[in-house]
Order: sequence, then structure tokens, then C-alpha cells
Amino acid sequence: MTQNESHQQARINSRLQVQAAAAACEDKKGQDTRILELDPIDSGLSDFFLVTSASNDRQAVAIADEIEARLKREFGIYANSVEGRRKGDWILLDYVDFVVHVFMAERRAFYDIGRLRKSARPITPAEFDAELKAALTQKTVAARKKATAKSKPAAAAKPAAKKAAAKAAPKKVAKKTAAKKAPAKKAPAKRARAKK
Repeated sequence: MTQNESHQQARINSRLQVQAAAAACEDKKGQDTRILELDPIDSGLSDFFLVTSASNDRQAVAIADEIEARLKREFGIYANSVEGRRKGDWILLDYVDFVVHVFMAERRAFYDIGRLRKSARPITPAEFDAELKAALTQKTVAARKKATAKSKPAAAAKPAAKKAAAKAAPKKVAKKTAAKKAPAKKAPAKRARAKK
């Protein structure tokens, strides 16, 4: 696997993880869930921000707990750091490639992360799913083309080998039949000499 393929695979894996976290937000009734795809300039910080709102602190903690449990169960990953769980008005889960922000509605309006990250591209979870499916389809098509390209030389060699074998086989048969016929012709000639 080349370095570019490895990077692409890591990007797809982080997208799958963000998708699972967004689904956890939806399952726990998170409101106005958005994914911010950060500009490559900011990618030293993270690739994505997942932002959702809760109506109270208990719901915010429940959303954060569900995200952690789902990512642990499905991907075996843990948050690098968790902040704000005790207070519950803004819980931050840092997974390095993406960061989850679970806000109380008032706090989210006050901080307005989308405004702070103007270069980020906001995406709804549905749009994110469609983009992820397109990326996975593209990767699958590329892998199939690569596999087909590898198998074509071997498949092309088989018909050529069969043709060579077919050409060689009639010659052998012709030699055998000629050898059988030759002694039969000579035998009557010897008998005729013996009679004289």
C-alpha cells in the first residue's frame, strides 16, 4: 500500500467514525447536528468538528456517553481527552482526527463555532453520508480495476499457451500416423523380395 493509499484509507476511517458519532447524536435526540470539515490549513488541529446541541445538561452527558460507547464498540477507539462532562454545558471529546462538541443550546449560540471556523465547510449528516458512500464506491472501483489489471496478463497468457499446445499437438499426431503407415508399406515389399 502506497503512502497516498494509506492516507486515503485513514481519511475514510475517520469519516466512518464521524458518521458513527453523528448517528449517536441523532439516536440521543441531539439537535441541529452539523459536521464541519476543516480547511486543510487547520488540519493540524483536526479534520472534522462534529457539533450538536442538547436541551439540558443530562441530555448532553447522555449524548457524550453514547458517542464514546459507540466508537469504543464499533472501532475500538477512545477519546484522547474529554472536557466539560462534570458541568455538562459544553462537552468536548477529542478523537484527534475529529473533535465532538456537545453544547447546551445557549452555549452553542454564544460560542458559534461555525463563525470561528469560517473556512470550514458545514455539512449535514445526510450530506456527509452521501459523500462517504461516494468515496467508498470510488475506492471499490479503483480496487477492482487494479485487481482486473493484475489478472489480465495471466488470463491473456492462457489462450496463447492453448494455441501453442494446439499447434504442437497435430504435428505429433501426424508424425505418429506417418510412422504407423511407413512400416505397413515396407512389409509387403519385403515379402515380394522373399518370393523371388
